[in-house]
Amino acid sequence: MAEIPANDYLIGPRVKSAMSRDDIIMRAGVVLFIGFLAVAVALPLWSLLSKSFENRGEFVGLANYIRYFSTPALFASVWNSFYVAVITTAIVLPLAFVYAYALTRSDMRWKGLFQALALIPILAPSLLPAISLIYLFGNQGFLKTWIPGGTIYGPIGITIAQVFYCFPHALMILVTALSMADSRLYEAADALGASKRRIFFTVTLPGAKYGLFSAAFVIFTLVITDFGIAKVIGGRFNVLATDIYKQVIGQQNFEMGAVVGMVLLVPAVLAFFADRIVQRRQVALLSARAVPLIPKPEPKRDWALFAFCTVVGGLIFGILAVAAWGSLISFWPYNLSLTLKNYEFNNFDTNGWGAYGNSVQMAAWTAVIGTSIIFVGAYLLEKTRGFALGRGLAQFIAMLPLAVPGLVIGLGYIFFFNARGNPLGFLYATIGILVLNSIAHFYTVSHLTATTALKQLDTEFEAVSASLKVPLLRTFWKVTVPVCLPAILDISIYMFVNAMTTVSAVIFLYSTDTKLASVAVVNMEESGFTAAAAAMAMMIVFTSAGVKIAHVLLTRGLDKRTQAWRRR
Repeated sequence: MAEIPANDYLIGPRVKSAMSRDDIIMRAGVVLFIGFLAVAVALPLWSLLSKSFENRGEFVGLANYIRYFSTPALFASVWNSFYVAVITTAIVLPLAFVYAYALTRSDMRWKGLFQALALIPILAPSLLPAISLIYLFGNQGFLKTWIPGGTIYGPIGITIAQVFYCFPHALMILVTALSMADSRLYEAADALGASKRRIFFTVTLPGAKYGLFSAAFVIFTLVITDFGIAKVIGGRFNVLATDIYKQVIGQQNFEMGAVVGMVLLVPAVLAFFADRIVQRRQVALLSARAVPLIPKPEPKRDWALFAFCTVVGGLIFGILAVAAWGSLISFWPYNLSLTLKNYEFNNFDTNGWGAYGNSVQMAAWTAVIGTSIIFVGAYLLEKTRGFALGRGLAQFIAMLPLAVPGLVIGLGYIFFFNARGNPLGFLYATIGILVLNSIAHFYTVSHLTATTALKQLDTEFEAVSASLKVPLLRTFWKVTVPVCLPAILDISIYMFVNAMTTVSAVIFLYSTDTKLASVAVVNMEESGFTAAAAAMAMMIVFTSAGVKIAHVLLTRGLDKRTQAWRRR
Protein backbone atom coordinates (compact mmCIF):
# COMPACT_ATOMS: atom_id res chain seq x y z
CA MET A 1 0.00 0.00 0.00
CA ALA A 2 1.32 3.46 -0.90
CA GLU A 3 2.68 5.43 2.00
CA ILE A 4 0.74 8.57 2.96
CA PRO A 5 2.94 11.70 3.07
CA ALA A 6 3.26 13.08 6.58
CA ASN A 7 2.08 16.55 5.63
CA ASP A 8 -1.02 15.22 3.90
CA TYR A 9 -1.75 12.98 6.88
CA LEU A 10 -1.62 15.91 9.29
CA ILE A 11 -3.31 18.57 7.17
CA GLY A 12 -5.96 16.52 5.35
CA PRO A 13 -8.42 15.86 8.22
CA ARG A 14 -8.16 19.45 9.44
CA VAL A 15 -8.91 20.81 5.99
CA LYS A 16 -11.90 18.50 5.72
CA SER A 17 -13.15 19.63 9.13
CA ALA A 18 -12.63 23.31 8.30
CA MET A 19 -14.42 22.92 4.99
CA SER A 20 -17.33 21.22 6.74
CA ARG A 21 -17.68 24.14 9.14
CA ASP A 22 -17.52 26.57 6.23
CA ASP A 23 -20.18 24.61 4.37
CA ILE A 24 -22.47 24.77 7.40
CA ILE A 25 -21.92 28.51 7.72
CA MET A 26 -22.57 29.09 4.00
CA ARG A 27 -25.74 26.97 3.96
CA ALA A 28 -27.03 28.70 7.07
CA GLY A 29 -26.37 31.99 5.31
CA VAL A 30 -28.37 30.83 2.27
CA VAL A 31 -31.30 29.91 4.55
CA LEU A 32 -31.21 33.37 6.16
CA PHE A 33 -30.98 34.91 2.71
CA ILE A 34 -34.08 33.01 1.59
CA GLY A 35 -35.85 34.30 4.70
CA PHE A 36 -34.97 37.88 3.79
CA LEU A 37 -36.15 37.45 0.18
CA ALA A 38 -39.37 35.85 1.40
CA VAL A 39 -40.14 38.85 3.63
CA ALA A 40 -39.02 41.47 1.09
CA VAL A 41 -40.50 39.97 -2.08
CA ALA A 42 -42.39 36.67 -1.96
CA LEU A 43 -44.77 37.13 0.98
CA PRO A 44 -45.94 40.66 -0.05
CA LEU A 45 -46.72 39.35 -3.54
CA TRP A 46 -48.61 36.40 -2.05
CA SER A 47 -50.58 38.81 0.15
CA LEU A 48 -51.50 40.85 -2.92
CA LEU A 49 -52.63 37.76 -4.82
CA SER A 50 -54.77 36.48 -1.96
CA LYS A 51 -56.32 39.93 -1.41
CA SER A 52 -57.56 39.99 -5.01
CA PHE A 53 -59.78 36.97 -4.21
CA GLU A 54 -61.34 38.56 -1.11
CA ASN A 55 -64.05 41.07 -0.32
CA ARG A 56 -63.87 42.56 3.19
CA GLY A 57 -61.89 39.57 4.39
CA GLU A 58 -64.17 36.92 2.86
CA PHE A 59 -63.08 34.67 0.01
CA VAL A 60 -65.10 35.45 -3.15
CA GLY A 61 -63.11 33.58 -5.80
CA LEU A 62 -63.00 35.28 -9.19
CA ALA A 63 -65.83 37.71 -8.43
CA ASN A 64 -63.52 40.73 -8.28
CA TYR A 65 -61.89 39.82 -11.60
CA ILE A 66 -65.28 39.31 -13.26
CA ARG A 67 -66.42 42.70 -12.01
CA TYR A 68 -63.23 44.33 -13.25
CA PHE A 69 -63.39 42.93 -16.78
CA SER A 70 -67.13 43.62 -17.03
CA THR A 71 -66.65 47.31 -16.18
CA PRO A 72 -65.81 49.11 -19.47
CA ALA A 73 -64.29 52.16 -17.75
CA LEU A 74 -61.83 49.97 -15.85
CA PHE A 75 -61.02 47.51 -18.61
CA ALA A 76 -60.35 50.40 -21.04
CA SER A 77 -57.21 51.15 -19.03
CA VAL A 78 -55.69 47.88 -20.23
CA TRP A 79 -55.98 48.97 -23.85
CA ASN A 80 -54.74 52.48 -23.02
CA SER A 81 -51.64 51.11 -21.30
CA PHE A 82 -50.81 48.79 -24.19
CA TYR A 83 -51.43 51.55 -26.73
CA VAL A 84 -49.05 54.02 -25.08
CA ALA A 85 -46.42 51.32 -24.43
CA VAL A 86 -46.41 50.13 -28.07
CA ILE A 87 -46.26 53.66 -29.50
CA THR A 88 -43.44 54.67 -27.15
CA THR A 89 -41.46 51.52 -27.97
CA ALA A 90 -41.89 52.18 -31.71
CA ILE A 91 -40.48 55.70 -31.26
CA VAL A 92 -37.70 55.08 -28.75
CA LEU A 93 -36.20 51.97 -30.34
CA PRO A 94 -35.08 53.50 -33.68
CA LEU A 95 -33.98 56.74 -31.99
CA ALA A 96 -31.87 54.89 -29.44
CA PHE A 97 -30.44 52.56 -32.09
CA VAL A 98 -29.24 55.39 -34.34
CA TYR A 99 -27.84 57.25 -31.32
CA ALA A 100 -26.03 54.11 -30.12
CA TYR A 101 -24.77 53.50 -33.67
CA ALA A 102 -23.33 57.00 -33.70
CA LEU A 103 -21.55 56.42 -30.39
CA THR A 104 -20.09 53.04 -31.34
CA ARG A 105 -19.77 52.87 -35.13
CA SER A 106 -18.85 56.42 -36.19
CA ASP A 107 -15.84 58.67 -35.87
CA MET A 108 -17.84 61.77 -34.94
CA ARG A 109 -16.67 64.27 -32.34
CA TRP A 110 -17.78 64.76 -28.73
CA LYS A 111 -19.01 61.21 -28.14
CA GLY A 112 -18.47 61.56 -24.40
CA LEU A 113 -20.63 64.70 -24.25
CA PHE A 114 -23.44 63.10 -26.25
CA GLN A 115 -23.39 59.99 -24.06
CA ALA A 116 -23.54 62.12 -20.90
CA LEU A 117 -26.49 64.11 -22.30
CA ALA A 118 -28.38 60.94 -23.17
CA LEU A 119 -28.04 59.56 -19.63
CA ILE A 120 -29.44 62.68 -17.91
CA PRO A 121 -33.00 61.25 -17.58
CA ILE A 122 -31.70 58.45 -15.33
CA LEU A 123 -30.85 61.08 -12.69
CA ALA A 124 -34.35 62.58 -12.73
CA PRO A 125 -37.71 61.32 -11.47
CA SER A 126 -40.12 60.32 -14.23
CA LEU A 127 -42.34 63.26 -13.29
CA LEU A 128 -39.77 65.83 -14.47
CA PRO A 129 -40.39 65.50 -18.25
CA ALA A 130 -44.14 65.66 -17.61
CA ILE A 131 -43.71 68.94 -15.71
CA SER A 132 -41.54 70.36 -18.48
CA LEU A 133 -44.15 69.48 -21.09
CA ILE A 134 -46.81 71.26 -19.04
CA TYR A 135 -44.68 74.43 -19.14
CA LEU A 136 -44.22 74.10 -22.90
CA PHE A 137 -47.54 72.72 -24.14
CA GLY A 138 -49.94 72.97 -21.19
CA ASN A 139 -52.95 75.27 -20.98
CA GLN A 140 -50.61 78.22 -20.30
CA GLY A 141 -47.67 76.91 -22.36
CA PHE A 142 -45.82 78.97 -24.94
CA LEU A 143 -46.11 76.24 -27.59
CA LYS A 144 -49.58 74.88 -26.83
CA THR A 145 -50.76 75.56 -30.40
CA TRP A 146 -48.20 73.05 -31.67
CA ILE A 147 -50.06 70.08 -30.16
CA PRO A 148 -52.70 68.35 -32.34
CA GLY A 149 -56.06 68.60 -30.63
CA GLY A 150 -54.87 71.54 -28.52
CA THR A 151 -54.02 69.65 -25.32
CA ILE A 152 -50.93 67.87 -24.02
CA TYR A 153 -52.94 66.08 -21.32
CA GLY A 154 -53.54 62.52 -22.49
CA PRO A 155 -51.79 59.95 -24.67
CA ILE A 156 -49.69 62.52 -26.57
CA GLY A 157 -48.21 63.98 -23.39
CA ILE A 158 -47.64 60.55 -21.82
CA THR A 159 -45.89 59.30 -24.95
CA ILE A 160 -43.57 62.30 -25.32
CA ALA A 161 -42.61 62.19 -21.64
CA GLN A 162 -42.07 58.42 -21.77
CA VAL A 163 -39.75 58.81 -24.76
CA PHE A 164 -37.55 61.10 -22.66
CA TYR A 165 -37.70 58.77 -19.65
CA CYS A 166 -37.06 55.47 -21.51
CA PHE A 167 -34.44 56.65 -23.99
CA PRO A 168 -31.31 56.15 -21.82
CA HIS A 169 -32.39 52.68 -20.69
CA ALA A 170 -32.68 51.50 -24.29
CA LEU A 171 -29.49 53.33 -25.26
CA MET A 172 -27.34 51.53 -22.68
CA ILE A 173 -28.51 48.13 -23.94
CA LEU A 174 -27.95 49.02 -27.59
CA VAL A 175 -24.52 50.56 -26.97
CA THR A 176 -23.47 47.28 -25.38
CA ALA A 177 -24.93 45.28 -28.28
CA LEU A 178 -23.26 47.39 -30.97
CA SER A 179 -19.92 47.49 -29.15
CA MET A 180 -19.48 43.74 -29.71
CA ALA A 181 -18.49 43.52 -33.36
CA ASP A 182 -15.85 41.54 -35.23
CA SER A 183 -13.98 43.68 -37.75
CA ARG A 184 -13.28 40.62 -39.92
CA LEU A 185 -16.96 40.32 -40.90
CA TYR A 186 -16.97 43.85 -42.27
CA GLU A 187 -13.66 43.37 -44.04
CA ALA A 188 -15.00 40.21 -45.70
CA ALA A 189 -18.18 42.02 -46.75
CA ASP A 190 -16.12 44.85 -48.26
CA ALA A 191 -13.90 42.38 -50.09
CA LEU A 192 -16.99 40.75 -51.62
CA GLY A 193 -18.17 44.14 -52.87
CA ALA A 194 -21.25 44.39 -50.68
CA SER A 195 -22.87 47.82 -50.49
CA LYS A 196 -23.08 49.76 -47.21
CA ARG A 197 -26.83 49.21 -47.14
CA ARG A 198 -26.48 45.45 -47.59
CA ILE A 199 -23.75 45.25 -44.94
CA PHE A 200 -26.04 47.07 -42.51
CA PHE A 201 -28.95 44.68 -43.05
CA THR A 202 -26.91 41.47 -43.26
CA VAL A 203 -24.17 42.09 -40.68
CA THR A 204 -24.97 44.99 -38.35
CA LEU A 205 -28.66 44.37 -37.64
CA PRO A 206 -28.37 40.57 -37.17
CA GLY A 207 -25.48 41.14 -34.75
CA ALA A 208 -27.55 43.58 -32.67
CA LYS A 209 -30.95 41.87 -32.91
CA TYR A 210 -30.88 40.42 -29.39
CA GLY A 211 -30.00 43.84 -28.00
CA LEU A 212 -32.93 45.29 -29.94
CA PHE A 213 -35.30 42.67 -28.53
CA SER A 214 -34.09 43.31 -24.97
CA ALA A 215 -34.36 47.08 -25.40
CA ALA A 216 -37.90 46.74 -26.74
CA PHE A 217 -39.00 44.61 -23.78
CA VAL A 218 -37.40 47.06 -21.32
CA ILE A 219 -39.12 50.07 -22.90
CA PHE A 220 -42.49 48.30 -22.99
CA THR A 221 -42.22 47.28 -19.33
CA LEU A 222 -41.08 50.73 -18.16
CA VAL A 223 -43.96 52.48 -19.90
CA ILE A 224 -46.72 50.10 -18.89
CA THR A 225 -45.66 50.13 -15.21
CA ASP A 226 -44.77 53.83 -14.76
CA PHE A 227 -47.03 55.89 -12.51
CA GLY A 228 -45.50 59.37 -12.28
CA ILE A 229 -45.85 60.53 -15.88
CA ALA A 230 -49.43 59.31 -16.28
CA LYS A 231 -50.38 60.89 -12.95
CA VAL A 232 -49.01 64.33 -13.87
CA ILE A 233 -49.91 64.65 -17.54
CA GLY A 234 -52.37 61.83 -18.24
CA GLY A 235 -55.50 63.91 -17.69
CA ARG A 236 -58.61 61.75 -18.16
CA PHE A 237 -56.65 59.13 -20.10
CA ASN A 238 -56.59 56.31 -17.56
CA VAL A 239 -53.89 53.65 -17.55
CA LEU A 240 -53.37 50.65 -15.27
CA ALA A 241 -50.88 52.42 -13.01
CA THR A 242 -53.19 55.37 -12.29
CA ASP A 243 -56.16 53.02 -11.86
CA ILE A 244 -54.39 51.31 -8.96
CA TYR A 245 -53.76 54.69 -7.35
CA LYS A 246 -57.37 55.77 -7.77
CA GLN A 247 -58.76 52.52 -6.39
CA VAL A 248 -56.49 52.49 -3.33
CA ILE A 249 -56.02 56.18 -2.48
CA GLY A 250 -59.16 57.67 -4.02
CA GLN A 251 -61.78 55.03 -3.25
CA GLN A 252 -60.08 52.96 -0.53
CA ASN A 253 -61.09 49.90 -2.56
CA PHE A 254 -58.11 47.71 -1.72
CA GLU A 255 -59.54 44.51 -3.19
CA MET A 256 -60.08 46.08 -6.60
CA GLY A 257 -56.67 47.74 -6.31
CA ALA A 258 -55.20 44.26 -5.81
CA VAL A 259 -57.03 43.03 -8.92
CA VAL A 260 -55.65 45.90 -11.03
CA GLY A 261 -52.22 45.19 -9.56
CA MET A 262 -52.38 41.57 -10.68
CA VAL A 263 -53.58 42.66 -14.14
CA LEU A 264 -50.65 45.09 -14.33
CA LEU A 265 -48.31 42.28 -13.33
CA VAL A 266 -49.32 40.12 -16.31
CA PRO A 267 -47.79 42.19 -19.17
CA ALA A 268 -44.65 42.85 -17.13
CA VAL A 269 -44.19 39.12 -16.46
CA LEU A 270 -44.90 38.22 -20.10
CA ALA A 271 -42.32 40.75 -21.30
CA PHE A 272 -39.82 39.41 -18.77
CA PHE A 273 -40.16 35.78 -19.87
CA ALA A 274 -40.17 36.75 -23.55
CA ASP A 275 -36.88 38.54 -22.99
CA ARG A 276 -35.45 35.47 -21.21
CA ILE A 277 -36.49 33.20 -24.11
CA VAL A 278 -34.86 35.51 -26.64
CA GLN A 279 -31.65 35.74 -24.64
CA ARG A 280 -31.39 31.94 -24.38
CA ARG A 281 -31.19 31.80 -28.17
CA GLN A 282 -28.37 34.32 -28.26
CA VAL A 283 -24.99 33.00 -29.32
CA ALA A 284 -21.52 34.41 -28.75
CA LEU A 285 -20.74 37.24 -31.15
CA LEU A 286 -17.03 37.45 -30.38
CA SER A 287 -14.57 34.59 -30.56
CA ALA A 288 -11.06 34.47 -29.14
CA ARG A 289 -9.72 35.41 -32.59
CA ALA A 290 -12.07 38.36 -33.07
CA VAL A 291 -10.62 41.69 -34.14
CA PRO A 292 -12.19 44.77 -32.52
CA LEU A 293 -14.00 47.04 -34.95
CA ILE A 294 -12.45 50.51 -35.08
CA PRO A 295 -14.68 52.99 -36.96
CA LYS A 296 -13.03 54.66 -39.92
CA PRO A 297 -13.67 58.34 -40.70
CA GLU A 298 -16.47 58.89 -43.21
CA PRO A 299 -17.26 62.63 -43.29
CA LYS A 300 -20.81 62.40 -44.70
CA ARG A 301 -21.89 59.67 -42.29
CA ASP A 302 -20.13 61.19 -39.30
CA TRP A 303 -21.58 64.66 -39.83
CA ALA A 304 -25.08 63.25 -40.40
CA LEU A 305 -24.87 61.27 -37.16
CA PHE A 306 -23.39 64.29 -35.39
CA ALA A 307 -26.39 66.36 -36.48
CA PHE A 308 -28.78 63.63 -35.32
CA CYS A 309 -27.14 63.36 -31.89
CA THR A 310 -27.10 67.15 -31.59
CA VAL A 311 -30.87 67.29 -32.14
CA VAL A 312 -31.69 64.38 -29.81
CA GLY A 313 -29.20 65.43 -27.12
CA GLY A 314 -30.38 69.02 -27.42
CA LEU A 315 -34.02 67.99 -26.89
CA ILE A 316 -33.08 65.94 -23.81
CA PHE A 317 -31.11 68.84 -22.36
CA GLY A 318 -33.90 71.24 -23.35
CA ILE A 319 -36.51 69.32 -21.33
CA LEU A 320 -34.22 69.41 -18.30
CA ALA A 321 -33.50 73.11 -18.86
CA VAL A 322 -37.22 73.95 -19.07
CA ALA A 323 -37.81 72.26 -15.70
CA ALA A 324 -34.86 74.14 -14.20
CA TRP A 325 -36.09 77.44 -15.64
CA GLY A 326 -39.66 76.78 -14.53
CA SER A 327 -38.43 76.22 -10.97
CA LEU A 328 -37.01 79.77 -10.98
CA ILE A 329 -40.00 81.61 -12.51
CA SER A 330 -42.04 83.85 -10.20
CA PHE A 331 -45.47 83.16 -11.70
CA TRP A 332 -45.81 81.33 -14.99
CA PRO A 333 -46.56 82.71 -17.57
CA TYR A 334 -47.41 86.21 -16.31
CA ASN A 335 -44.32 87.08 -14.28
CA LEU A 336 -41.16 85.54 -15.75
CA SER A 337 -38.74 87.21 -13.37
CA LEU A 338 -36.34 84.82 -11.66
CA THR A 339 -36.69 83.96 -7.99
CA LEU A 340 -35.68 81.30 -5.47
CA LYS A 341 -39.02 81.43 -3.64
CA ASN A 342 -40.12 78.20 -5.31
CA TYR A 343 -37.39 76.42 -3.35
CA GLU A 344 -38.95 77.52 -0.06
CA PHE A 345 -40.83 74.23 0.10
CA ASN A 346 -42.39 74.97 3.51
CA ASN A 347 -44.74 77.36 1.70
CA PHE A 348 -46.06 74.64 -0.60
CA ASP A 349 -45.95 71.38 1.35
CA THR A 350 -46.46 70.56 5.02
CA ASN A 351 -43.21 68.58 5.09
CA GLY A 352 -41.21 71.25 3.27
CA TRP A 353 -37.51 70.47 3.10
CA GLY A 354 -38.16 67.52 5.39
CA ALA A 355 -39.36 65.49 2.38
CA TYR A 356 -36.04 66.10 0.65
CA GLY A 357 -34.15 65.14 3.80
CA ASN A 358 -36.19 61.95 4.08
CA SER A 359 -35.32 61.04 0.50
CA VAL A 360 -31.60 61.54 1.04
CA GLN A 361 -31.74 59.52 4.25
CA MET A 362 -33.77 56.74 2.67
CA ALA A 363 -31.55 56.60 -0.42
CA ALA A 364 -28.38 56.50 1.69
CA TRP A 365 -29.69 53.65 3.84
CA THR A 366 -30.89 51.83 0.73
CA ALA A 367 -27.43 52.13 -0.81
CA VAL A 368 -25.56 50.98 2.32
CA ILE A 369 -27.88 48.23 3.54
CA GLY A 370 -29.01 47.14 0.08
CA THR A 371 -25.50 46.84 -1.32
CA SER A 372 -24.38 44.80 1.69
CA ILE A 373 -27.32 42.39 1.49
CA ILE A 374 -27.15 42.06 -2.29
CA PHE A 375 -23.42 41.37 -2.46
CA VAL A 376 -23.37 38.96 0.48
CA GLY A 377 -26.44 37.19 -0.92
CA ALA A 378 -24.87 36.83 -4.36
CA TYR A 379 -21.68 35.56 -2.70
CA LEU A 380 -23.60 32.90 -0.79
CA LEU A 381 -25.37 31.70 -3.94
CA GLU A 382 -22.17 31.62 -5.99
CA LYS A 383 -19.76 30.11 -3.47
CA THR A 384 -21.93 27.66 -1.52
CA ARG A 385 -21.17 24.07 -2.50
CA GLY A 386 -24.14 21.77 -2.93
CA PHE A 387 -27.51 22.74 -1.43
CA ALA A 388 -28.93 23.10 -4.94
CA LEU A 389 -32.56 23.31 -3.77
CA GLY A 390 -31.95 26.26 -1.43
CA ARG A 391 -29.75 28.10 -3.90
CA GLY A 392 -32.24 27.56 -6.72
CA LEU A 393 -35.14 28.87 -4.62
CA ALA A 394 -33.15 31.95 -3.59
CA GLN A 395 -32.11 32.62 -7.19
CA PHE A 396 -35.72 32.39 -8.37
CA ILE A 397 -37.01 34.86 -5.75
CA ALA A 398 -34.06 37.19 -6.45
CA MET A 399 -35.13 37.41 -10.11
CA LEU A 400 -38.80 38.19 -9.34
CA PRO A 401 -38.49 41.97 -8.73
CA LEU A 402 -37.32 42.49 -12.32
CA ALA A 403 -40.79 41.49 -13.52
CA VAL A 404 -42.80 43.17 -10.74
CA PRO A 405 -43.90 46.81 -11.17
CA GLY A 406 -43.16 49.19 -8.30
CA LEU A 407 -46.85 49.89 -7.69
CA VAL A 408 -47.57 46.18 -7.37
CA ILE A 409 -44.85 45.46 -4.85
CA GLY A 410 -45.75 48.63 -2.91
CA LEU A 411 -49.39 47.55 -2.70
CA GLY A 412 -48.28 44.09 -1.60
CA TYR A 413 -46.33 45.71 1.25
CA ILE A 414 -49.54 47.35 2.51
CA PHE A 415 -51.36 44.03 2.73
CA PHE A 416 -48.45 42.09 4.24
CA PHE A 417 -46.93 44.49 6.77
CA ASN A 418 -50.27 45.98 7.84
CA ALA A 419 -51.87 42.56 8.42
CA ARG A 420 -53.02 41.72 11.93
CA GLY A 421 -50.64 39.49 13.84
CA ASN A 422 -47.64 40.21 11.62
CA PRO A 423 -44.66 40.61 14.01
CA LEU A 424 -43.02 42.87 11.42
CA GLY A 425 -45.91 45.32 11.54
CA PHE A 426 -43.78 47.79 13.51
CA LEU A 427 -42.04 48.64 10.21
CA TYR A 428 -45.23 50.02 8.69
CA ALA A 429 -45.24 53.81 8.16
CA THR A 430 -41.53 54.08 9.04
CA ILE A 431 -38.44 54.90 7.02
CA GLY A 432 -37.49 51.24 7.43
CA ILE A 433 -40.29 49.95 5.22
CA LEU A 434 -39.36 52.49 2.53
CA VAL A 435 -35.75 51.27 2.60
CA LEU A 436 -36.82 47.61 2.47
CA ASN A 437 -39.24 48.32 -0.36
CA SER A 438 -36.59 50.17 -2.39
CA ILE A 439 -34.08 47.35 -1.90
CA ALA A 440 -36.66 44.80 -3.07
CA HIS A 441 -37.80 46.90 -6.03
CA PHE A 442 -34.30 47.38 -7.47
CA TYR A 443 -32.87 44.08 -6.28
CA THR A 444 -32.51 42.02 -9.44
CA VAL A 445 -30.29 44.29 -11.55
CA SER A 446 -27.91 44.77 -8.63
CA HIS A 447 -27.94 41.02 -7.90
CA LEU A 448 -26.98 40.26 -11.50
CA THR A 449 -24.19 42.83 -11.33
CA ALA A 450 -22.78 41.24 -8.16
CA THR A 451 -23.13 37.73 -9.61
CA THR A 452 -21.28 38.73 -12.77
CA ALA A 453 -18.40 40.15 -10.72
CA LEU A 454 -18.22 37.07 -8.48
CA LYS A 455 -18.20 34.69 -11.44
CA GLN A 456 -14.85 36.20 -12.43
CA LEU A 457 -13.29 34.81 -9.22
CA ASP A 458 -11.86 31.30 -9.34
CA THR A 459 -13.06 28.88 -6.67
CA GLU A 460 -9.38 28.17 -5.97
CA PHE A 461 -9.34 31.25 -3.73
CA GLU A 462 -11.60 29.54 -1.22
CA ALA A 463 -9.81 26.20 -1.60
CA VAL A 464 -6.38 27.72 -0.96
CA SER A 465 -7.72 29.70 1.99
CA ALA A 466 -9.16 26.55 3.52
CA SER A 467 -5.91 24.64 3.06
CA LEU A 468 -4.05 27.46 4.81
CA LYS A 469 -6.64 27.49 7.61
CA VAL A 470 -7.65 31.07 6.77
CA PRO A 471 -11.18 31.84 8.08
CA LEU A 472 -13.82 32.21 5.40
CA LEU A 473 -14.77 35.69 6.61
CA ARG A 474 -11.15 36.88 6.32
CA THR A 475 -10.89 35.58 2.75
CA PHE A 476 -14.13 37.34 1.90
CA TRP A 477 -12.94 40.63 3.38
CA LYS A 478 -9.32 40.52 2.17
CA VAL A 479 -9.78 39.01 -1.30
CA THR A 480 -13.36 38.96 -2.55
CA VAL A 481 -14.42 42.48 -1.55
CA PRO A 482 -11.30 44.30 -2.89
CA VAL A 483 -11.42 42.44 -6.21
CA CYS A 484 -15.14 43.15 -6.65
CA LEU A 485 -14.98 46.73 -5.31
CA PRO A 486 -15.84 48.41 -8.67
CA ALA A 487 -19.02 46.32 -8.92
CA ILE A 488 -19.89 47.06 -5.27
CA LEU A 489 -19.59 50.80 -5.89
CA ASP A 490 -21.69 50.53 -9.06
CA ILE A 491 -24.40 48.73 -7.10
CA SER A 492 -24.38 51.37 -4.37
CA ILE A 493 -24.76 54.28 -6.79
CA TYR A 494 -27.48 52.41 -8.69
CA MET A 495 -29.44 51.85 -5.48
CA PHE A 496 -29.00 55.45 -4.29
CA VAL A 497 -30.08 57.13 -7.54
CA ASN A 498 -33.08 54.86 -8.05
CA ALA A 499 -34.19 55.30 -4.43
CA MET A 500 -33.99 59.09 -4.88
CA THR A 501 -36.00 59.14 -8.10
CA THR A 502 -38.62 56.42 -7.56
CA VAL A 503 -42.22 57.30 -6.88
CA SER A 504 -44.31 54.29 -7.93
CA ALA A 505 -42.89 51.87 -5.35
CA VAL A 506 -43.28 54.23 -2.37
CA ILE A 507 -46.47 56.14 -3.20
CA PHE A 508 -48.55 53.84 -0.94
CA LEU A 509 -46.06 53.48 1.94
CA TYR A 510 -45.12 56.92 3.20
CA SER A 511 -46.59 58.55 6.29
CA THR A 512 -46.87 62.19 7.30
CA ASP A 513 -43.40 61.96 8.87
CA THR A 514 -41.72 59.97 6.10
CA LYS A 515 -42.95 61.70 2.93
CA LEU A 516 -40.26 61.62 0.21
CA ALA A 517 -39.19 64.25 -2.29
CA SER A 518 -40.63 62.35 -5.27
CA VAL A 519 -43.98 62.04 -3.50
CA ALA A 520 -43.86 65.74 -2.63
CA VAL A 521 -43.46 66.49 -6.35
CA VAL A 522 -46.70 64.60 -7.05
CA ASN A 523 -48.58 66.33 -4.24
CA MET A 524 -47.37 69.85 -5.08
CA GLU A 525 -48.16 69.44 -8.78
CA GLU A 526 -51.58 68.06 -7.87
CA SER A 527 -52.21 71.15 -5.70
CA GLY A 528 -51.30 73.50 -8.54
CA PHE A 529 -47.80 74.41 -7.31
CA THR A 530 -46.11 73.39 -10.54
CA ALA A 531 -43.06 75.64 -10.05
CA ALA A 532 -42.41 74.23 -6.59
CA ALA A 533 -42.83 70.71 -7.96
CA ALA A 534 -40.26 71.50 -10.64
CA ALA A 535 -37.93 72.88 -7.96
CA MET A 536 -38.17 69.69 -5.88
CA ALA A 537 -37.61 67.57 -9.00
CA MET A 538 -34.48 69.61 -9.77
CA MET A 539 -33.22 69.05 -6.22
CA ILE A 540 -33.48 65.32 -6.90
CA VAL A 541 -31.51 65.79 -10.13
CA PHE A 542 -28.82 67.90 -8.40
CA THR A 543 -28.44 65.34 -5.62
CA SER A 544 -28.28 62.36 -7.97
CA ALA A 545 -25.78 64.12 -10.22
CA GLY A 546 -23.64 65.17 -7.26
CA VAL A 547 -23.53 61.66 -5.86
CA LYS A 548 -22.71 60.27 -9.31
CA ILE A 549 -19.79 62.70 -9.71
CA ALA A 550 -18.54 61.79 -6.23
CA HIS A 551 -18.84 58.13 -7.19
CA VAL A 552 -16.69 58.66 -10.29
CA LEU A 553 -14.00 60.49 -8.31
CA LEU A 554 -14.05 57.91 -5.52
CA THR A 555 -13.85 55.06 -8.02
CA ARG A 556 -10.76 56.55 -9.63
CA GLY A 557 -9.02 56.90 -6.28
CA LEU A 558 -9.90 53.40 -5.08
CA ASP A 559 -9.03 51.81 -8.42
CA LYS A 560 -5.44 52.95 -8.04
CA ARG A 561 -5.23 51.28 -4.63
CA THR A 562 -7.26 48.11 -5.08
CA GLN A 563 -7.26 47.37 -8.82
CA ALA A 564 -3.56 47.75 -9.66
CA TRP A 565 -3.39 43.98 -10.28
CA ARG A 566 -5.58 44.47 -13.37
CA ARG A 567 -2.92 46.59 -15.08
CA ARG A 568 0.40 45.44 -16.45
